[in-house]
Amino acid sequence: MTEKMQHTRPLSPHLQIFKWHITMAVSILHRVTGVALGIGSLLLVGWLWSAAYDVSCFAAMHKFFSSFFGKLLLFGWTAAFYFHFCNGIRHLVWDTGRAFEIHTAERTGWAVVGATGVLTLITWAIIWGMK
Repeated sequence: MTEKMQHTRPLSPHLQIFKWHITMAVSILHRVTGVALGIGSLLLVGWLWSAAYDVSCFAAMHKFFSSFFGKLLLFGWTAAFYFHFCNGIRHLVWDTGRAFEIHTAERTGWAVVGATGVLTLITWAIIWGMK
């Protein structure tokens, strides 16, 4: 390798020099929500198991999910579900070779965030309306 080539090689980028974009945030959140859905699904299996196993075990799970922390977890699980679902649709569109332009990717990223908020709030409005 020549000395001239060593000087023209690009340096490794660092997160400190990147300007955050919605596409970066949505990509990271897609991975995070996938993990959250896995953990939330384990809680769902635990709830179903407690319903089949014993009334007192189910009562304990019901008490947990009725607490503030339990409701917060359920709200977060709902938001993670809708985010992952909407962003999955975005990825399906990308699989067709469409919507890769920067402005389109940014708009669809914001659309995913907006749809997640709307769908989550509608779901919880329905849940609270049933009480």
